[in-house]
Amino acid sequence: MSSVANLQPDPAPILACTISRDVQNFDLLIDDMEQELGENWGDLGFDDALIFLGQPEAAHLQFVAIAVDSQDEADLARIGDIIRTATEKSIKVILIADQVSPIALHQLLRQGADDFVPYPLPEGALHEAIARQPKPAETPEPATAPEPAAAAPEEPSRHPGFKAKGDRDAVILPVHGFAGGCGASTFAANLAWELATVSKTDAPRVCLIDLDFQYGSAATYLDLPRKETVYEFYSDIAHADSDALLQSMLTFNDRLHVMTAPSDMLPLDFLGPEEIGRLLDMARANFDFVIIDMPKTIVAWTETVLNAAHVYFALLELDLRSAQNVLRMLRALKAEGLPHEKLRYVLNRAPKFTDLSAKSRVKRMAESLDISLEVQLPDGGAQVTQANDHGLPLQENAGKNPLRKEIAKLAKSLVDLNKAAEAGRS
Repeated sequence: MSSVANLQPDPAPILACTISRDVQNFDLLIDDMEQELGENWGDLGFDDALIFLGQPEAAHLQFVAIAVDSQDEADLARIGDIIRTATEKSIKVILIADQVSPIALHQLLRQGADDFVPYPLPEGALHEAIARQPKPAETPEPATAPEPAAAAPEEPSRHPGFKAKGDRDAVILPVHGFAGGCGASTFAANLAWELATVSKTDAPRVCLIDLDFQYGSAATYLDLPRKETVYEFYSDIAHADSDALLQSMLTFNDRLHVMTAPSDMLPLDFLGPEEIGRLLDMARANFDFVIIDMPKTIVAWTETVLNAAHVYFALLELDLRSAQNVLRMLRALKAEGLPHEKLRYVLNRAPKFTDLSAKSRVKRMAESLDISLEVQLPDGGAQVTQANDHGLPLQENAGKNPLRKEIAKLAKSLVDLNKAAEAGRS
């Protein structure tokens, strides 16, 4: 006679755990975990996490979701120990961060976290993060043939999928921030993506080149790795050709081609005007639009980029430092006889049309500097930071954001102007 115990089903193993100071502070995470795993997940505090990870039951875990907020920044050492312990036991770590400083976030990612999702969680973000984690290996069946010893090339689909023919004549559009934190890199990355996706059937071929060799963030904003091949290409650029340029690039969503900043910090004079000129010539010959994310510092090759540019976007804000820097830049360009008329001034975080006082300040600022603020971009708010932290353009993460809509309008006008110019030449 079978015992009652034998009739009871074995309890389902816990497949994942949330780890936090208080999971009730992350109610959206609770909802998403229940939606993804039903009842096959648990919750641990920081005090219990290390103890549980050392027990046999932890062997069933596929991943842990470690949720932290600004109050946890004083406890980074213990959280780092939890991440390292999970990694050592081949348990994937997804970091859920709510208003954590970039320094703290960087420190936790370096401890071995496999993925990062901002909180509040964007719709479907946890599902996508879980899907990106490799499934646990199952017991292999007897193989009929030996597996090939050589590993597959790393992320081959990220490389540009076309041959360098030199049959294009790109419009070169540098983006230069005239003050720290004015949003130049965000503008460059989103403008490049809007240009690359302006049409589903006849979109131009676009590349984004990050020339800020020290603090370039295009790779971060588009969730792309920084490869050693970028440094190798720049080190031998005098002998490089267009094929080498394309091999050094990565693609974002198979549409936008990106030359990230090098993986290591380099001096801005690592390349000279001749090398930068050669880089621009190769990019111009293989793309329709070349967006260049410039460093804020003026270097010897800034003149090279300015001379090659069709339009040189100068980003500023409605503050005194931006006004002073515009005056300095204009004075320097005029003194050297450089084409300052190529500058197109972009006011970021411009006031709303209902803010009459601020709009009056904008008018006075333009008049006092004797410039025209042709493009005024609204403040995109917290969604901009969330999109950048998540490595997605605004179009993908917050399509209805007012900043995204203005950048999309600008991209459409640039494409239309270029088509009209080509029609006029033909």
